Amino acid sequence: MSLFQRVDTHLTKIYGNRHSSDALVEWRDQLLKAMRLNGQQAPPAPHRNLWDETDVALITYGDSIQSPEQKPLQVLHNFLNQRIGTTVSWVHILPFHPWTSDDGFAVLDYSSINESLGNWTDLTRIAVDYRLMADLVLNHCSSRSVWFENFRRGIHPGADYFYVPPEDFDTSQVVRPRTSALLETVLTDSGSQAVWCTFSADQVDFDFQNLAVVEEFCCIIRQLLDAGVRIFRLDAVAFLWKVSGSSCINLPQTHEIVRLFRTLIECAQSDAIVITETNVPNSENLSYFGQADEAHAIYNFSLPPLLIQGLLTGSSKNLRGWMMSMPPAEGGTTFFNFIASHDGIGLRPAEGLLSQTDLEQMVTALEGFGGLISRRQADEGESRPYEVNIALFDALSGTVKGPDALGLERFICAHAIMLGLEGIPAFYLHSLLGTHNDGARVRHTGRNRSINRHQWSLQELTMALDDTESAHHHVFVALQTLIQLRKRQPAFHPNATQFTLNLGDSLFGFWRQSTDRRQSIFCVYNISDQPQMLSVEELNLIATDHWHDLVSGRVLEGSMTDICLAPYQCLWVSNR
Repeated sequence: MSLFQRVDTHLTKIYGNRHSSDALVEWRDQLLKAMRLNGQQAPPAPHRNLWDETDVALITYGDSIQSPEQKPLQVLHNFLNQRIGTTVSWVHILPFHPWTSDDGFAVLDYSSINESLGNWTDLTRIAVDYRLMADLVLNHCSSRSVWFENFRRGIHPGADYFYVPPEDFDTSQVVRPRTSALLETVLTDSGSQAVWCTFSADQVDFDFQNLAVVEEFCCIIRQLLDAGVRIFRLDAVAFLWKVSGSSCINLPQTHEIVRLFRTLIECAQSDAIVITETNVPNSENLSYFGQADEAHAIYNFSLPPLLIQGLLTGSSKNLRGWMMSMPPAEGGTTFFNFIASHDGIGLRPAEGLLSQTDLEQMVTALEGFGGLISRRQADEGESRPYEVNIALFDALSGTVKGPDALGLERFICAHAIMLGLEGIPAFYLHSLLGTHNDGARVRHTGRNRSINRHQWSLQELTMALDDTESAHHHVFVALQTLIQLRKRQPAFHPNATQFTLNLGDSLFGFWRQSTDRRQSIFCVYNISDQPQMLSVEELNLIATDHWHDLVSGRVLEGSMTDICLAPYQCLWVSNR
């Protein structure tokens, strides 16, 4: 199917009942022009893996590290080159446009870089050394943007860019992650209008029923590609389309818009990757793979709450059950694995996977470690916990029994599990640095999420990392060592075979096998605070192979029957 045909198909499925075929052809040509495509580009072959075992991502704000001598993007670039080097290959810089709230996710102007961070040249320089990942904040923009000011005045561009539901629109089934008012009444030159605000009054939803909005985002995508961006994170994409009487989340039109953007992006840049950020229950999240024609990768949102719950309780039951139920990703798709982010530990992705008792126990424990609870509006106006806001280092500073002296070991174990799993591992910068809760920042901003958005001074960070006695130093060195070890193992290819092992509640394990079947790695973790015995027999090791633990270097002799794992110890037992 040609590019023309593919785009025509997408547009017909989304807008066929709103526009004539001739009108859609005109819109198709406008979208291709915005992307600088002529229709002759051949869509890439499907099921291509654009990643391998050497790929590891780093997630950071552009100003997480600051110095008075340089702009933050320059500071970040120097830190990456001097301290991180080849440890990571992807760098996700969270929103870097001018903004008015939500630490960048209420975009004021998509065409420019926030002056306080740097400029387009600073961004492009990072893209030369790393695969650069950027947010496409699709669902909404700032209520103080030029587009929204134009909406108020009834002039273009912007007059018809924002969603104003009809008066008879039924919102009773709407699912959203906030307790703020869904509709915000604003005064315009034509009178008062109620605009849709999924996230906050300062984040006004676009109207994707208007193809001019799609065209604007094609221009934005083209500019990001020109700046060197090669990985696009579709932020809050699940909420794009609205239908009266529906949940207004994960609707068929939304999925088709993802397919449309993927087609345009990969035809403009064949090695570009689309990742969907959909903080929803597991089955809904998996749907964004489509038929390997939507997201190349999806955020593995169920991993953080399940892994943290397992480490807090010392039981792998829920984590193991979820892993056994997860389908392998098709070729050309993969999971984007993370256990900490700029947001919090999402609880919706644990729905149906953790019991209410398990959830409440975990939330209580995390509150005891300084965590804050963000809530959403549920059915019949009920308010429910939506996420726990906490730095991961503090989240794992103890168990459900309370704080203990094994926090560092527990923290390293959590990342060792993530590194072994099917998919691409992603490290939030503050996890790599072992950053603690930032209560002062919460008090300053009044926002729960600020607890895990600390801003380091470069001088203080340098001292902390150079201090061989500090937890920051130990975390930084230990995680980099594990990452480099992982990158050398073909069995850790994001699409290599994975099989979950049943080793009892206190041990968590899985088997990985390289795509050429030459390397096998048995990953076993003691997720409890007590020593545990592993029967070597349970691993079913092939007797003719020579097995050793990649982490410790210990050789497994043929006569060995049991291995004693210390609390939170990790084994990567490999035959090569």
